[in-house]
Amino acid sequence: MGRKKTRYSMFPGMWCQAEILSRRKHLSHCCVSVSAGGNQAVSRMPPGIYCPTDFWSKGENQNIQVDFLLPTGIYLNLSVPCNASLGTIKQVLWQQAQYEPLFHMLSDPEAYVFTCINQTAEQQELEDEQRRLCDIQPFLPVLRLVAREGDRAKKLINSQISLLIGKGLHEFDSVQDPEVSDFRAKMCQFCEEKAAKRQQLSWAAWMEYNFPLQLEPMAKGPGTGSLQIPTKNIFVNVKFQSGGESFTFQISPWEFPLTLMSYAIKKQATVFRHETVQKAEDYTLQVNGKCEYLYGNYPLCQFQHIRSCLQRGLTPHLTMVHSSAIIAMRDEQSNCITSPPKAPCKPPPLPKKKPNYGSLWSLEQPFYIELVQGSKVNADERMKLVVQAGLFHGHEMLCKTVSSSEVAVCSEPVWRQRLDFDIGICDLPRMARLCLALYAVIEKAKKARSTKKKSKKADCPIAWVNVMLFDYKDQLKTGECCLHMWSSFPDEKGELLNPMGTVQCNPNTESAAALVICFPSVAAHPVYYPSFEQLLELGRNGEQPRAAPEDSEEKLQLKEILERRSHTELYEHEKDLVWKMRYDIRDQYPQALAKLLIITKWNKHEDVAQVRMLGLPPEHLTSSFCALFLLQSLPCSVFVPSRVFTINYGSSLPQADTTNFVLLQCVKLLQIEEEIRWNQNLHFGEALNKMKALNDFVKVSSQKATKPQTKEMMHMCMKQETFREALSHIQSPLNPNIILAEVCVDQCTFMDSKMKPLWIVFNNEETGGGGVGIIFKNGDDLRQDMLTLQMIQLMDVLWKQEGLDLRMTPYGCLSTGDRTGLIEVVMHSDTIANIQLNKSNMVATAAFNKDALLNWLKSKNPGDALDQAIEEFTLSCAGYCVATYVLGIGDRHSDNIMVRETGQLFHIDFGHFLGNFKTKFGINRERVPFILTYDFVHVIQQGKTNNNEKFERFRGYCERAYMILRRHGLLFLHLFALMKAAGLPELSCSKDIQYLKDSLALGKTDEEALKHFRLKFNEALRESWKTKVNWLAHNVSKDNRQ
Repeated sequence: MGRKKTRYSMFPGMWCQAEILSRRKHLSHCCVSVSAGGNQAVSRMPPGIYCPTDFWSKGENQNIQVDFLLPTGIYLNLSVPCNASLGTIKQVLWQQAQYEPLFHMLSDPEAYVFTCINQTAEQQELEDEQRRLCDIQPFLPVLRLVAREGDRAKKLINSQISLLIGKGLHEFDSVQDPEVSDFRAKMCQFCEEKAAKRQQLSWAAWMEYNFPLQLEPMAKGPGTGSLQIPTKNIFVNVKFQSGGESFTFQISPWEFPLTLMSYAIKKQATVFRHETVQKAEDYTLQVNGKCEYLYGNYPLCQFQHIRSCLQRGLTPHLTMVHSSAIIAMRDEQSNCITSPPKAPCKPPPLPKKKPNYGSLWSLEQPFYIELVQGSKVNADERMKLVVQAGLFHGHEMLCKTVSSSEVAVCSEPVWRQRLDFDIGICDLPRMARLCLALYAVIEKAKKARSTKKKSKKADCPIAWVNVMLFDYKDQLKTGECCLHMWSSFPDEKGELLNPMGTVQCNPNTESAAALVICFPSVAAHPVYYPSFEQLLELGRNGEQPRAAPEDSEEKLQLKEILERRSHTELYEHEKDLVWKMRYDIRDQYPQALAKLLIITKWNKHEDVAQVRMLGLPPEHLTSSFCALFLLQSLPCSVFVPSRVFTINYGSSLPQADTTNFVLLQCVKLLQIEEEIRWNQNLHFGEALNKMKALNDFVKVSSQKATKPQTKEMMHMCMKQETFREALSHIQSPLNPNIILAEVCVDQCTFMDSKMKPLWIVFNNEETGGGGVGIIFKNGDDLRQDMLTLQMIQLMDVLWKQEGLDLRMTPYGCLSTGDRTGLIEVVMHSDTIANIQLNKSNMVATAAFNKDALLNWLKSKNPGDALDQAIEEFTLSCAGYCVATYVLGIGDRHSDNIMVRETGQLFHIDFGHFLGNFKTKFGINRERVPFILTYDFVHVIQQGKTNNNEKFERFRGYCERAYMILRRHGLLFLHLFALMKAAGLPELSCSKDIQYLKDSLALGKTDEEALKHFRLKFNEALRESWKTKVNWLAHNVSKDNRQ
């Protein structure tokens, strides 16, 4: 540590944010010099000068002059290493402080905590003293010691949570939103209860929670095209964790893990002559190098790891782990999460019981609102302003929309008009929402709108906003409120209202247009939505006697309606039959409850009460359950993004059925919990910061130096101790089962695209497949890629359930923040462009070389292995032809399609989907429904032009895969509908959802749909020359040679 300087202050630690922000002008003083040899140099920064984030990333191995303010009012100026932890810095500071005046007035070091000003110019308390100064990145090189207050353990947890979510918890407190506070309190209680129960689990139950089984979907029936599980015995290597001895066994793939473990125990006892033989029930099997376990009554061939090894021709390597090791892991986790003893404090108030005021159902007068005025409206002065209002329950309109009168355009238009709705207050459903749209029209718009199809003039949407009619306490809202609106975009269908949009107002209150409305006071007391007990009572009072036993004709008709898979809406007489036989549906067709809820008239409280009489749980009585019900039987990991985004856009946080459903599912499986909040591992949070800093460094360096020079400098940075430490022994956020042991610096590089993504390779000697690669992207929005890959994974599951394994490669993708994320590298693969260019003499002819791909596969799969590689190619090509067509994936050039050395084809980079194809000079660049070129057909036919049998088999795979997806069409529609409000640029309106309906031919019969797909298949094959022309243009514009 450097020489100290002592200063005295009359006002210890006082600084203002305005002064701090003004110091951003002094960036020129922040330059740091680092010697090429890596020697440490003391930074000569003037005390109190702003330290930008790039200073901390570049100066990790340096010392920096830091001003320390002691509680006694004394400043000490010390030179400290940037990579020193706060605990170490405090020890050194205390050694220096003992020579200063008033030291005797200080208490024990543990009684104080450092505070600093962070990069957002806010004061931050630094409870976690294991963090390093370079990771904290204070705004100024000034640290102040203050006395600790409150519960230290709780503050430490809060600081770690703030670090993980990237937002200080004080920001939630500053919002002062009672709904947010209530939600946080309930979720805290919910999680504490679950954590307490988890600590009481047995070792086997704890393992089942923490390490859920990774199973392949079991086929419902025999299927063609699926991988044939060998009927003869397979070889499995088993190692004992305690002694290290290993044995290889020949065992049937249909045996359970318990049988394999009993063989291993008997073998060990025989070899080492143990007198007592241990019980197989006291052990479990772990996959070598992964946090993945094999247990339960499932055949070995159903475990994903065993299946993967069989497909690659490898011997599975497993480790026998004793229950004592699992118990030690459980106890270690329990010690980390055990709640510290809480200081006596005032308990939170118990939730108040709803006052027994008059029933909502007694208020039969029509519902209305008063439209008061607007503000910050920007429109053409020659136009008139109109507000349209509608009441919705989900996407269902409860009554006719109403419109305001027209007023002249100005910044603050005034209406002061009452808008009446054709629905009684008593019939308002609990989750009813008011949807408002502000739009402008030409002065003579009344006449023009009546002949809208003939008029060239149309309404000009300006903004929209949604608001719930009941608050989170079930109370009907009253009084005036200001709603800041979201900008509107023209819709081809002319829809002004956005009922599926968020019910949160635009947080950009300074510039967003706003409407002031007033909810009526319909009674002299607060009005609450009836409790479920009251609903039950009304249902009993209004219940009609069960009808006489239905005739067989009605039962057959009901069965046909419920089993119908088309998306066509039911006729009125069919709805009446479904409603009449609702008890039969509950008892005999529980899987069809969603259809019953869809046809329920939510704008009639009598019908809502009758649904309650069916005895369904309360969370089922909402429209979103119709979507969630379809998801129950699927693996949780298949639709994590949909669930996560749904939480963000739930209509009412504490009671939202969707939110509770998602959280319950996440708590059930720790793996899902890891995927949602992957960065709960603070170590990987630091690794992410290092990758971001490295990416910024590469972006700057690549502008001044060649790629080899930049790559060499990148490697120098990565070889620094702080980088190697942050990037070693971390849990992969893309697959929590994999431990990334150590970064392989020499294999790391960066890609040539605009954002210079990092290509980082880790070694894991136990995975059996070499390195593990991760691409770090900073500057690209990966949410759409993430959703698309989840849908491809869902398709893979649905196909496998039908016995069709199309060898898909839904690689990992995770959006970690705003335009930041990670992508899994599929090792041992290459792009079609590289394969064609490396097997051709000229760029111009590469795209038309139909032998290039087959020759490449031959070089990677010599001898008999070629037949299996071609089969893998055929299956995967069929899967991706169907998947890309159904999802409307665009921008399919030869650099976005890859092939693994084993033959599996897969697509990457899903920046355009749902038919939002790229155009050039107004011309659509996507000329075919999906990519099926003649060089693909050449591989499928094994290089023989007359091998029609192979091609017809490929066509059969495509048709079968398409019809399977079509049977699950409603599931895809609901999943995408849940994502509509998430802000994805190409999933924002009903037109995007309509693309799915069209591609799956929903509403047509199976015969019509199959005919539709066959036409698209023939078109893709017939027009494939256009694809080759596009690939030629792509190859010429971008040299892909390595």
